[in-house]
Amino acid sequence: VQLVESGGGSVQPGGSLRLSCEVSGLIFEDYIIGWFRQAPGKEREAVSSIGTRDSSEFYAHPVKGRFLISSDNAKNTVYLQMNNLKPEDTAVYYCSAGYPPDYSDYVDPEQFDYWGQGTQVTVSS
Repeated sequence: VQLVESGGGSVQPGGSLRLSCEVSGLIFEDYIIGWFRQAPGKEREAVSSIGTRDSSEFYAHPVKGRFLISSDNAKNTVYLQMNNLKPEDTAVYYCSAGYPPDYSDYVDPEQFDYWGQGTQVTVSS
């Protein structure tokens, strides 16, 4: 199983980035694909997740209204469009695949079995 993130970089506050997560080695539609992030000295936190079969979506409160998750099942790829970025969004962003039993478990990284290597997002003026 491989999850490969791309699209990270450095932007000024208010800018946008689109992260991509290409998944291989598993049945894409059987999994929830989640984005998590980890800033230096902080715990890994949930950002957004999507059910690739039913397109159900989850957004953490700090990113609601600014980030948009989507999936292209034909390409086994999930995207995270990040708009109006803030300095507090600075972190390493990780893509993950799992099958949390309940919607409330989408925030728990322990419910996700497979992880990418991460991509750095830096928001600074």
